Amino acid sequence: MADFTSTLRPINFDDIIGQEHLSAKDAPLRILCEKGALGHSFFFGPAGCGKTSIARIIAKTLDMPFYEFNATSLKIEHLRKIFDLYKNALQKPLIFIDEVHRLAKNQQEVLLPVMENNSALIMGASTENPFFSLTSAIRSRSMLFELFHIKNEDLEKLLIKTISQMKLICDENAKEYLIKSSGGDARAMLKLLEFTSNLDTHINLKNLKSLRPNALQTGSSEAGVHYDLTSAMIKSIRGSDIDAAIYYLARLIEGGESADFIARRFVILASEDIGNANPQALTLTTSCLTSVSKIGFPEARIILAQAVVYLCASPKSNSSYKAINKAIKSVQDGNILDIPKNIAQNNDNNIKKTYLSKPLKFIELKEIGYEKKMKDWLKNII
Repeated sequence: MADFTSTLRPINFDDIIGQEHLSAKDAPLRILCEKGALGHSFFFGPAGCGKTSIARIIAKTLDMPFYEFNATSLKIEHLRKIFDLYKNALQKPLIFIDEVHRLAKNQQEVLLPVMENNSALIMGASTENPFFSLTSAIRSRSMLFELFHIKNEDLEKLLIKTISQMKLICDENAKEYLIKSSGGDARAMLKLLEFTSNLDTHINLKNLKSLRPNALQTGSSEAGVHYDLTSAMIKSIRGSDIDAAIYYLARLIEGGESADFIARRFVILASEDIGNANPQALTLTTSCLTSVSKIGFPEARIILAQAVVYLCASPKSNSSYKAINKAIKSVQDGNILDIPKNIAQNNDNNIKKTYLSKPLKFIELKEIGYEKKMKDWLKNII
């Protein structure tokens, strides 16, 4: 039986299902590509959303040799051989690196001169935003494009096309399960269909469930389930709705989300939304992150549930989050102040000092939880 993923891989922009913001005729990425003006680019988004397919289409559109690597196994000498091969050639290659967020610093340093002189087109893909792990030099020379889970209606189009092309028969409830159980992941849907077709070319629900007993996102028919559920859980915690937060946590766990990912979100929330209204929240969530990484599922679910309940029951303050955002915006807007001489000098006198050369205000402490105590304390010592 044919490899459905390879057989159904799109070969041009019009073949792409979903990701219209990148593939439509008026999409900036497509326009730049068709004009031959596309520069070094990085793509990030969930699994099975078309990152590699788009890179291959770009190589075909630009008529460039395509070299595909994975950052976890990439060897620098392999890159250098390719760069040497095309050193004096009229044509330049497209180097595509999957899991690009895992590139080591020395690997990035090898790419930099090539990106600088444009002797090759560098592209990468990741399920995480790679700009947080790439050097500023690489970021400044490239563009970033985000991809999203494929909508159910687009998955349905792909499924109908596949069934027809592969000459399969598929029951209606089997079609529904293939779409809804794949969580916006086209590759997951095609792989399940492929494996099931090896059992019987008449696709039925029983055979599908024998290979995938549970949906990747159980009971979910929304588009972009991964992000929607994560967002719903975070918003429920912000709103202190314990039952809702626990429910969305269960959905994420049953959907195959990693305990580490969920715990990292809790750590961020502890600082962003609770902050100094309850400083202990950061300590507890950090402990949660450490614990689940050591223990794993199924027991990690209990630790995550404990953290959710604690976060829901904590007073909320985003004053620190808002303060640093305001301060960064101030610096970005050119508000660069000289450091006052009286604090640059090394002295220990008790003379009241001015710590900014002009007054700036970023923080607004709230009258809630421990933050109220901090506000009172600061008021008394200033």
